[in-house]
Amino acid sequence: MTASSTEILVPTPEQLTWQRDGFGVFFHFGVNTFAGKEWSDGTLAPQIFDPSDLDADEWVRLARDIGAKYVILTAKHHDGFCLWPTATTDYSVASSPWKGGEGDVVREVAEACRRQGMKLGLYLSPWDRNAPQYQDPAAYDEFYLAQLRELCTDYGQLYELWFDGAGSAGREYAWDRIGALIDELQPGAMVFNMGPSTIRWVGNEDGLAADPVEYVTTSADLNNYDDDVVETERARYLPPECDVSLRKGWFWQPGEEPKSVAHLLAIHDRSIGLGASLLLNIPPDRRGRIDPADAARAAEFGTALRDRFGAPVEGTLTASTDGVDADLGGSVRLDHVELAERLEDGQRVTAHRILDSAGRVLAEGGTIGVRRLHRLAEPVQASSLRIEVEGEGAVIERVAVHDAVGAPVPDLAGAYRAPTERPDD
Repeated sequence: MTASSTEILVPTPEQLTWQRDGFGVFFHFGVNTFAGKEWSDGTLAPQIFDPSDLDADEWVRLARDIGAKYVILTAKHHDGFCLWPTATTDYSVASSPWKGGEGDVVREVAEACRRQGMKLGLYLSPWDRNAPQYQDPAAYDEFYLAQLRELCTDYGQLYELWFDGAGSAGREYAWDRIGALIDELQPGAMVFNMGPSTIRWVGNEDGLAADPVEYVTTSADLNNYDDDVVETERARYLPPECDVSLRKGWFWQPGEEPKSVAHLLAIHDRSIGLGASLLLNIPPDRRGRIDPADAARAAEFGTALRDRFGAPVEGTLTASTDGVDADLGGSVRLDHVELAERLEDGQRVTAHRILDSAGRVLAEGGTIGVRRLHRLAEPVQASSLRIEVEGEGAVIERVAVHDAVGAPVPDLAGAYRAPTERPDD
């Protein structure tokens, strides 16, 4: 359920920064990588975790080079295996043969982010299938808070904390205490979907949003496997993040192939291009490296984005009674139009149209938000555009056009999948 259109809530500066960054890379890595599983039940031996050539700089550099602004690492997935040497459990890298039990994947990724100028986020699954305390909610709350305190204390500034709702339908955690800990140690971090959330899940694992993308809501889907939703008594400003894997699965498995560039471009246009954020999973393999096929496909994707959007022509804007006129500084060929509205005063555009100087409608849609991309049916030549909007107090702050003729084009065919079933253990 979305909030009433008359209720205007505004983002915090941290939310707006996160929205403008818009693109992150997920790294799913752990014992599942070595066991050929998507989910495991907490009984896999920690000794199977033994990457032969882990290179966190390669991971983070790839993310940076394709245009991402942040990365999220699965510090602990549902199996409970911790990628840092936690004091809370023996089920961690400290019990593995990797680096003689002295390794710390979280630290290596954190240090790589500092070297590469990237922002770091961490995924800490609330559901833990290894911890015996999980059956005792009060005891598990202490256990989980201790793990979260370690991550929020020992690895520098965190950009995002990712609380996956899988396995947690009907379970209550100590969200008030979790929120207080985050406020104490990482007050600027975005919180994904559960508890004291500041951003929400888009509702599918295909990476796809739908028009309209509304930032104010009273509910969010909990996960991909249950019907539960997270409901709040009052509306909140909660922009969506679209997560999707480069491959079929979230953890690297042999024999899987990366999605095509055309498919990835369609995901981009149906997430970032609709005003949501995109979190693209690129899972390291059993060496602790990025699979060469995945690295090559990611690089192709980054090149395609630069070919499409790397040389924008910025419009000079003049306000009108129902929108803006954009002077393009002379006649230009264009096949994409990019829009952004001012969000400091809240999301206000509910519908919009793009017209050429002759009044012909080139594109139209619902919300605009932090960014909106329109791929035109065919290239046009224009020296100005008119953007008409609906929404009280709406302000368009950017109109840019792109000539992407000859660049790779998106293909949405097959981008949607049937709802995902819970993976086998």
